[in-house]
Amino acid sequence: MNTFSDSPPISSQKQMVLAQADAMAARRDEWIDRSGAYYAEDYKVMRFLISKGQRVLDLGCGTGRLLAELAPSRGVGIDFSSEMVQEARRRWPHLDFLVGDIEDAATLDRLDAPFDVVVLSDTTGTLDDCEETFRLLHRVCTPETRVVVAYYSHLWEPVLRLAQRVGLRMPQGELNLLSPGDIVNLLDLADFQAIKSDWRQLLPLGLWGIDRLINRWIAPLPGIRRLCLRHYVVARPVPWRGGERRGLSATVVIPCRNERGNIEDAVRRLPRFCDDMEIIFVEGHSQDGTWEEILRVQSAYPHMDIKALRQDGKGKADAVWKGFDVARGDILMILDADLTVPPEDMPKFYRAIADGRGEFVLGTRMVYPMESDAMQFLNYLANWAFAAIFSYLLNQRFTDTLCGTKVISRENYNRLKAGRAYFGDFDPFGDFDLIFGAAKLNLKIVEIPVRYRNRNYGSTQISRFRHGYLLLRMVLFAFRKLKAL
Repeated sequence: MNTFSDSPPISSQKQMVLAQADAMAARRDEWIDRSGAYYAEDYKVMRFLISKGQRVLDLGCGTGRLLAELAPSRGVGIDFSSEMVQEARRRWPHLDFLVGDIEDAATLDRLDAPFDVVVLSDTTGTLDDCEETFRLLHRVCTPETRVVVAYYSHLWEPVLRLAQRVGLRMPQGELNLLSPGDIVNLLDLADFQAIKSDWRQLLPLGLWGIDRLINRWIAPLPGIRRLCLRHYVVARPVPWRGGERRGLSATVVIPCRNERGNIEDAVRRLPRFCDDMEIIFVEGHSQDGTWEEILRVQSAYPHMDIKALRQDGKGKADAVWKGFDVARGDILMILDADLTVPPEDMPKFYRAIADGRGEFVLGTRMVYPMESDAMQFLNYLANWAFAAIFSYLLNQRFTDTLCGTKVISRENYNRLKAGRAYFGDFDPFGDFDLIFGAAKLNLKIVEIPVRYRNRNYGSTQISRFRHGYLLLRMVLFAFRKLKAL
């Protein structure tokens, strides 16, 4: 059934919006083409936030152009204007378009749910009750579903009214004025947790390429970005709380090079925080007998599931990926073999994933006081600087990005791995690879404070200036991929 004719009557305000939408349906795509630069930028951001090939539900879909741009594996659009839906069906016959009121629970209940992504692009402006509409979305969501809300900044209201008056903007009725903070608050009231917010388009008109230059390099800058026309909020259903945690298995991957004196301590000190846990050592061309020590410890602890791998390539990232690729645990965890992050802290990371509080969890060494010689002053400054840069790039507060302890589910790691080419393959540590990949997947990222300790054996494998230069290059590359779309 393609229509929802038995929906309850809509309000007088929405009746006016509906009448206007019906009247404009035949010409809507003409207006989109006239504002081509604006919509091209908007679609580019939406394609970044929503990977192609997902099951997408577009609420308030209009003529379906955005839904088609997202290239879903299964796309469903709903609009309460039958004229808009008629145009959408004509233009995009491979997608499914329905007439219905998204503020009516019966509309969503009749869908073949769930969906991977639910999109509301400008739709919040016409809703009678945003909070209740957001609450209804749980009917079509799984815990992994992402809700993407795109809207315009109320700071631009005078400009937009003028543009409409002189014929540069498609006629609009009275719309709700919602800031990103308002949307985040309404989502929170409806039991959705905001993951990220973003702002785009400082110059929404095509201007001989100048608009592209400004929107790509100037609009994303701190402070300035809050003046942009478009804002975007990505959220997920609030995870389940309370009761027993799921019985998830875990794999702890320990990359090691010249760490012979730490191997047995890593096994001995690591708590048994779940019933099914394996430990994978990945040894990388050591010269101090680390490989032989791994084999000895493996034999000395036969009651534990310890695996030993030898690294073919170079770098910590290569070692971690090798371990992750053979891991059987539901949760994949990295523990540096220098043990500067105490193995005793690993249960905290497991709980954060198993309880659904985070989908990518990383340690931060910058909260608790650290031992006196654990981190040199220049390294401390570099960590602080990179945390500030990442906070800006990812629109989320970070205090430490280079802590080696990071945790992700195997399912999300496989998704991240499949999209790794987006950011290239030149991170020898894997820290940026994981963080940028998690951000691209719209995973909920959380930090867990740890107490950073001195090394008891061996020396650091980090070259402060050479690796610092490489990390800076990766930051510049990430700016192009995350901000200068």
